Amino acid sequence: MLFIKSLDSKLSIAFMQSTSMDPFIVLVICLSCLILLFLWKQSYVKGKLPPGPTPLPIFGNVLQINTKDISKSLSKLAKDYGPVFTVYFGMKPTVVLHGYEAVKEALTGQNEEFSGRGSMPVFDKVSQGLGIVFSNGERWKQTQRFSLTVLRNMGMGKNTIEDRIQEEALCLVEALRKTNASPCNPTFILGCAPCNVICSIIFQNRFDYTDQNFLNLLKLLNEAVSIMSSLWVQICNAFPALMEYFPGSHNKLSKNFTYTKSYLSEKIKEHQESLDINNPRDFIDCFLIKMEQDKHNLQSEFTTENLINAVFDLFSAGTETTSTTLRYGLLLLIKHPEVTAKIQEEIDRVIGRHRSPCMQDRSHMPYMDAVVHKIQRYIDLIPTNLPHAVTHDIKFRNYLIPKGTTILTSLTSVLHDEKEFPNPKVFDPGHFLDESGNFKKSDYFMAFSAGKRICVGESLARMELFLFLTTILQKFTLKSVVDPKDIDTTPVVNGFASVPPSYQLCFVPV
Repeated sequence: MLFIKSLDSKLSIAFMQSTSMDPFIVLVICLSCLILLFLWKQSYVKGKLPPGPTPLPIFGNVLQINTKDISKSLSKLAKDYGPVFTVYFGMKPTVVLHGYEAVKEALTGQNEEFSGRGSMPVFDKVSQGLGIVFSNGERWKQTQRFSLTVLRNMGMGKNTIEDRIQEEALCLVEALRKTNASPCNPTFILGCAPCNVICSIIFQNRFDYTDQNFLNLLKLLNEAVSIMSSLWVQICNAFPALMEYFPGSHNKLSKNFTYTKSYLSEKIKEHQESLDINNPRDFIDCFLIKMEQDKHNLQSEFTTENLINAVFDLFSAGTETTSTTLRYGLLLLIKHPEVTAKIQEEIDRVIGRHRSPCMQDRSHMPYMDAVVHKIQRYIDLIPTNLPHAVTHDIKFRNYLIPKGTTILTSLTSVLHDEKEFPNPKVFDPGHFLDESGNFKKSDYFMAFSAGKRICVGESLARMELFLFLTTILQKFTLKSVVDPKDIDTTPVVNGFASVPPSYQLCFVPV
């Protein structure tokens, strides 16, 4: 407190003398005092938080972190500061958990305390704390619990959803046949399949693969993932004031999201006009019925605004994460034709060329199961996970972390753990096979995160990846347009998500 009084006194003197002093000198004095105040406040707070690199005033540790590959920078810092450390993105402290033990201890051992959603200003501006992914507190609990119940009742993880995926897999095969074995970029074809599955769940509708409105939505989602992983958006998340005063790709991102939410809002209006409370058709109907049941509850979280955001979360996450994984997976398979050959041998032996693959086949196809897991582990789709936040003041490993502090859990450090997965940067399905060639589970497989904030669509995504990839490899030979040795699988951006490079391949019918 003596420091603050002294600082206030110095500021007062500086302003009193400003009339007889050069304005530049006044500015320097004021900025110096503000920096001293920041350093004092930072050292006071830092005394409670885990250790970490010394932050600069205003900028924090941003200049010490490669915002194009945050995960790699955090791994380097972990070598100096251990598995639990603090970094500052701007003036905001963020506690980083690095390595399997720390991540597991937080997300599963203290899952309630670490179940908050950390701030991501670029997303917060759009979501306004609504929906499933970026909500918090009671709103999140109610919305997530309701969404999971509806999805399970509609068959997620059961035969009814499996039937939809199998039907969509056949549509995907037909679309791939129409490429006539010519070189093609598979981005949007692969995006159509998972998008149609989630659309059938949300609003009981699927689209033709040539539908321009449908392709436009996919284009916006695909573009959004690249923008979200860009350097500029990482900077905006650290310095949110920039979004108000500077042009940039964050405005494009906002427009993309607004357009998509507008489209979904129209779907909701159509459902309101044709709703039969005794015969719910899909997720939107179930939510509208819940809204009607809770209409007299002023504290209800079941509102039109929350419905729009919940549907947007399911639509975007249910489409883009799976389609990106499929796209990255095929790139890895043409890079490693020996892996593809072993998969197809297993398909011939277990399924044959005519029967549609089903989920029961997975237990008899350990190599294919291992490859699907390997793709997800290798590509490390969301390297630092979505940010968590502690729900109240907690003690974690002898550190005191204040309520609301943002938590980054390095999924890279878990998925690429060298002890669990020797040579983690090598695409080796053997990481998930035992000595007898049977599938081997790993607790380190956290591609969908862990704990209370684990991906609500995990079981759906697992089914889609297995069935879509198996069906493609059952019906086609993948032919690269370049020598496999020359294929670069390095992500083009690695911020929010790992985005694979653009490529072409030929789908040659078997």
